Amino acid sequence: MLVSKTITNAATGRLIVVLGPSGSGKDTLMSYARNALADTADVLFVRRAITRPADAGSEDHVAMSNAEFDAAIDEGQFSLTWAANGLRYGLPRAIEPHLAEGRLAVVNGSRGAWSIIQQVFPSAVAVEIRVDPDILAERLEARGRENASEIEARLARASALDSRFEADLIIDNSGEVQAAGAALVTYLTTAMCAPKGA
Repeated sequence: MLVSKTITNAATGRLIVVLGPSGSGKDTLMSYARNALADTADVLFVRRAITRPADAGSEDHVAMSNAEFDAAIDEGQFSLTWAANGLRYGLPRAIEPHLAEGRLAVVNGSRGAWSIIQQVFPSAVAVEIRVDPDILAERLEARGRENASEIEARLARASALDSRFEADLIIDNSGEVQAAGAALVTYLTTAMCAPKGA
């Protein structure tokens, strides 16, 4: 995994990093929370830049080619970038002024990049999305993006990464999306009410 950090300003707000294996429903739960908190200006749901097509996967992201990603780095558009699974990811600098005002930002993160995310954003806290392994395997198979050996490798990676961070909140998304989504909304609402910089 390749990581580059370029943040310049200390953040006083809180960055909520949603972590979990591919197929755990991170994008779905973030979309649920975004809709529930649509009228709230204090929370920013961050759109990552990713070097994959806009219609690939369920994440609402900024699609870039590798050349466009390189240009964005040269222009200083990112606070943090990393590479994993053949793709490159970038977090936009728009996070910085939002956090500097003591507000809340939510981003789909990477467990492999968690340690560097903490270094760049000291206010970062992790929300881990967990799913029963059998259900996770079924979801990965149903989306049809990986073959059996690739799914097995993803499950093995998911298990290996689970112990690399301590989550502030663990949400089980093995069941109904509404229950897990409500848990995330409650957590974010509580975080917004916390003292600035806490």
